[in-house]
Amino acid sequence: MMASLATKVASLALPSCVMTASGTSGHGDELSAYGDLSELGAVVVKSLSPFAHPGNRAPRVATLPVGMLNSVGLQGEGLDHWIAEELPRLRKRGARVVVSVWGRSIEDYEACGEALAGVDVDAIEVNVSCPNVEDRSRMFAHSAQATHDAVSAVGRAGAIPRWAKLSPNTFELPEIAAAAAQAGAEAITAINTVLGMSIDIEQRRLRLGAGGGGLSGPAIHNVAVRAVFECAKANPGLAIVGVGGIHRGIDAIELLMAGASAVQVGTASFVDPRAPWRIAREITTWMESHAVGSISELIGTAHG
Repeated sequence: MMASLATKVASLALPSCVMTASGTSGHGDELSAYGDLSELGAVVVKSLSPFAHPGNRAPRVATLPVGMLNSVGLQGEGLDHWIAEELPRLRKRGARVVVSVWGRSIEDYEACGEALAGVDVDAIEVNVSCPNVEDRSRMFAHSAQATHDAVSAVGRAGAIPRWAKLSPNTFELPEIAAAAAQAGAEAITAINTVLGMSIDIEQRRLRLGAGGGGLSGPAIHNVAVRAVFECAKANPGLAIVGVGGIHRGIDAIELLMAGASAVQVGTASFVDPRAPWRIAREITTWMESHAVGSISELIGTAHG
């Protein structure tokens, strides 16, 4: 049986269920040296704000036996620079493009929406897993109201589909997913990194310059499975993009069965830049060996 990886994330049809994850494949066509970007569902670029941002102080990354910690701090040249310099190169490669945006205030998210109005992107991933300076630096994604307001603010971009990238660091994730949908998000992306910390016991100091950071990689995969499953159960019909610890095709299949319509490959790309293409092939091989013809036959099947 010939298996198809084609899928839909709400209104957006994709030729493959495998995308890159924001923050792991650069701002542009960096991964094109390792594979054909047009074969992927989409390239999700590193999160951008309406202003240039230097990121956090070094060291920014700590490798762990179970993955990695990072506190890069959303470094970037800003949306205007990306639209002018990076987006054209991605389009020239035939990539479908999901632009991830972030802000420190609702006004910043409004500015992101305004900057993207009429821009040739396939979707906007609203990264609400960042500090809200208007709410004592509480993370947007830890508040249903703040998430709603940020997603709504990016609506200034017009008809471009919006997805909300949510944090696992809250017990209210299904409710926050619902708030994102009520604000106009066609889908949620679950999950972002898990808060963590590492100490250099020889130097007796923290290993990251900013203190703590975001844990990613195999250690968080089962956290992602639970998050996707619970969000799907609580929000029937809401499209979900699953991300977290996908290093093998079977990891992706697990997230699809939990309720995701598509997946994103992130930290695996640091170890092997060809990982998104390899994982897509592994999914296809598994589907064909199990007589599964389409991704739709897998989505949400763990719910019975």
